[in-house]
Amino acid sequence: MKSMRLSMRVWDAPTRLFHWAIVVLVAVSYGSQLAGNMQLHFLSGYTLLTLLLFRLVWGFVGSETARFGRFLTSPLTGLRHLRQLGRRGADNQIGHTAAGGWMVLFMLLALLVQAVTGLFASHKDVHGPLAAYVGDPLSHRITTVHSWNFYVILGLVVLHVLAVLTYAVVGGQNLLRPMITGKKRLPAATKPPRMASSLLALLVVICAALVVLMIVRL
Repeated sequence: MKSMRLSMRVWDAPTRLFHWAIVVLVAVSYGSQLAGNMQLHFLSGYTLLTLLLFRLVWGFVGSETARFGRFLTSPLTGLRHLRQLGRRGADNQIGHTAAGGWMVLFMLLALLVQAVTGLFASHKDVHGPLAAYVGDPLSHRITTVHSWNFYVILGLVVLHVLAVLTYAVVGGQNLLRPMITGKKRLPAATKPPRMASSLLALLVVICAALVVLMIVRL
């Protein structure tokens, strides 16, 4: 006899909005660069940096499943979890898995490198808002990092998508739906994770936006 399962909220709205906004912003940043629309490229980059600053703070003050201390484990635990990737079974995971937590950290770091290097980058007659502070030689080297780091981000995105597909096709677990609805069906005895206030999230976003605004106006 199967144990009763109930629908529980596992992801807050700010975390889910952050996730999908990052997907859109990475696509817009890449597309605008290809199209030569650097004004949109910079605007997308500033927005990306704002959201990354928000997510870093939210990882300490946000909902239980969004906190780094909740989902970051030892690297060995993450590797052990990878060996179970795709195994069929009931999905009783609250929040990120051990391996998924490390993927989140790597993605945040790669995106942060991309956003920060963009502030100092320069190409032809286009310059980041902080490029003048480091001089042309260093700015050009940072631009190289900015260019190549995108392939790191692309690789992480591919790995992330493949992992989600593996869970769905092989393991029979839908990881996409909870990141859209915020809810997952879990055993009735499961203690729902604590959710932080959306007003707190809004305050953190506003503070992050002010920080980025001050940076680009230096």
